[in-house]
Amino acid sequence: MTAFISRAWTNGFERLHRRLALAVLLLALLLVLVPGSAAATEITALSAERVDEGVILSAQIRLDLPAQLDDALQKGLPLFFLAEATVLRDRWYWTDKEVARATRHLRLAFHPLTRRWRLLVSNSPITSTGAALGQSFESREEALAAIERIGGWKIADGPEIGAAPRYTVTLRFRLDLAQLPRPVQIGALGQEDAGLDASRSVRLNPEPAR
Repeated sequence: MTAFISRAWTNGFERLHRRLALAVLLLALLLVLVPGSAAATEITALSAERVDEGVILSAQIRLDLPAQLDDALQKGLPLFFLAEATVLRDRWYWTDKEVARATRHLRLAFHPLTRRWRLLVSNSPITSTGAALGQSFESREEALAAIERIGGWKIADGPEIGAAPRYTVTLRFRLDLAQLPRPVQIGALGQEDAGLDASRSVRLNPEPAR
């Protein structure tokens, strides 16, 4: 009887400890999403190239994670990011028309036991059962550098881009709130003010690159 009570007490304490640890992580994440924080994300370079197969996008992103968010990440809370690219065709008589859209989902996680960083990339939301391209890194800096570089991303097929010469390509990069725990989503209304959302546009060359 004594052993049973002891095990029950131990299991209850462990569950309480895990809940408290998760609460601390969520609180840390909420703190960095409060409006008024300094900008932390910027698309520093963006290019879009028209080729016979469609449109290829390349970009460089500056992602400086706020200290509290970085701390939560290193304690084991994964972060999700979303890159969204759109191609708009100019229309003088109406608003510009969207002719193509592409998305790229990224999940960054740190595994304290192995001390390794894991980055998953997918064209659809990342789940435990979905397929995603994965990379492992020895350091935080290497993992973030992989997120910050976008190269050779095909965002539109050839048939989607017609003969009209005037197109604008826009890239938006942001923290993916939909993939975060529900309490964090509710408290993250100040995300844009927290500097975790950036966008930039560029004109598409009228002729395919040779």
